[in-house]
Amino acid sequence: MFMKRRQNHQRQIQTRNGSIASCAKRKGQHDDEHSLDGQIKGYSYQISPSLRKKPILGDWPLLKITNITFQLSHVCNSVYFVHSGDSVQFYCFAYRNNVTDILCHIHSLMPIQDAARAACVSQTFLHSSRCRPNLDFSRETLGLTIETQRDITSIVDHILQNHSGIGVKAVKFQDDSWLWNSIKNQDFRHLDVENQDFSHLDLDRWLRNTIKPGIEELNISLHGENTVYNFPCSLLSDEIGESLRNLKLVGCYFDPTIGLGSLRNLRRIQLGSVSITDSKLECLLSNSFSLEQLVVNACTGLEVLESKAPNLSSVIIEGAPHVQLSLLESPRITKYYRSCPGAAFYARTDLPSSMPNLETLSLVSNTETVNTPVMPSKFLHLKWLSISLSGRGQAYDIFSLSSFFDASPFLETFKLNAPSLHVKRASIFEDRSDLRKMPEKHSYKLKCVRITNFSSAKSLIELICHILESAMSLECLTLDTTHGAPRCSVMKTGRCWPMKKDALMEAHRALSAVQTYVKSKVPSTVELNVFEPCSQ
Repeated sequence: MFMKRRQNHQRQIQTRNGSIASCAKRKGQHDDEHSLDGQIKGYSYQISPSLRKKPILGDWPLLKITNITFQLSHVCNSVYFVHSGDSVQFYCFAYRNNVTDILCHIHSLMPIQDAARAACVSQTFLHSSRCRPNLDFSRETLGLTIETQRDITSIVDHILQNHSGIGVKAVKFQDDSWLWNSIKNQDFRHLDVENQDFSHLDLDRWLRNTIKPGIEELNISLHGENTVYNFPCSLLSDEIGESLRNLKLVGCYFDPTIGLGSLRNLRRIQLGSVSITDSKLECLLSNSFSLEQLVVNACTGLEVLESKAPNLSSVIIEGAPHVQLSLLESPRITKYYRSCPGAAFYARTDLPSSMPNLETLSLVSNTETVNTPVMPSKFLHLKWLSISLSGRGQAYDIFSLSSFFDASPFLETFKLNAPSLHVKRASIFEDRSDLRKMPEKHSYKLKCVRITNFSSAKSLIELICHILESAMSLECLTLDTTHGAPRCSVMKTGRCWPMKKDALMEAHRALSAVQTYVKSKVPSTVELNVFEPCSQ
């Protein structure tokens, strides 16, 4: 009886060629608006009267999953999600002893295209779609390709007209017309692709209909070729702004001095290609007392970035080479990413005093004209360091990066993307002089070191040898003679990213340098991994 009762809970619907087949019902079974009509494009469910495992909390979107099972536990008062793929993950959410609540939550996690298909065959999902909390509109989520040429505006209008406007938690509008135009110029010249996916007037109308009290996430990402969108800050009044947790604006003009309410619960701000001045950004940050992460990417008009947010712990600044950072009352910053010319020199000279609690540091520099200096200041909490060097700066001495090791007594992971081949440096096979060594004996706590674009440059070999002689806790050393792109074993094409002839020649010199100068210095307790170019 138990097995029969359990099996009767399971019904399936398969998706074939974009359409949904009819449901094969068992004899004596009736429609129930609270039942889940089985499997929808790779989603399946199973109700089990008991599941005696402790739940692991979490909440992940159900995207591109080939097979997923939902199990209801009356014991733990939660729902388990178990899916097979590269790995198996378990997570759950609480429910109020109501199967409808569970199904609506599952429906909200589906991509909007799958959710629309599900609404065609289930009354429960149809009702759920009218109160969908996550509204994500882009060509990808709507299932549009460049060849379909369907009007995004009419599709979004139709979805919003059928939405109740109640319970919206996350809103995203993304214009990817720049990508489609680049594809059109290469492969689809015969098609007439618009310069933008939707007009600014359409976006104004959609935002007024979706931004309501209770909204938590707002993402406006405009990559089109039209003029910069003037975001209406008046929509974020006190009642609406207080519930907002995440704000992302790309390709917008933003003036938070006009009509902006309190953003006291805002946790994350992302600004990309946004036209905003120092004073206006300061106004935005001054209203964000709970801010934890700040991302600024290629924003025009900025010279000084100042924040007094006491809980700010993560800062990312990219594409703004001349922006100065002033964190007057933000002592909790533990993660920092900076992309600018001279990033290594700036980080070593300024950050130990301005960010004393750093634990994770990522640096990207296309120009290093001054060697990294040896200084008495320390990164007393730094555990993870990544440095990417590219472009100009031929005179830069890579061996000078050892200054970071001296300044970071608890550093455990170091990753270096070495300068590419077009930055000419003396090969160890050209300069036969003795390898340099630090004048003092050092003992580092490094455990993992990875070098990408590894070459036969003498200063790079000296840095590796210095690490091997000084890092007593080293467990793994990885030297990648390629540019670090995914290998053919994981690429859908089955082929590795191509390398130029001169890069292949340098990679073979690097392999010879490993055999001659590095391998003999590697202790038996250290795992040495050397990646060479693909033989295919």
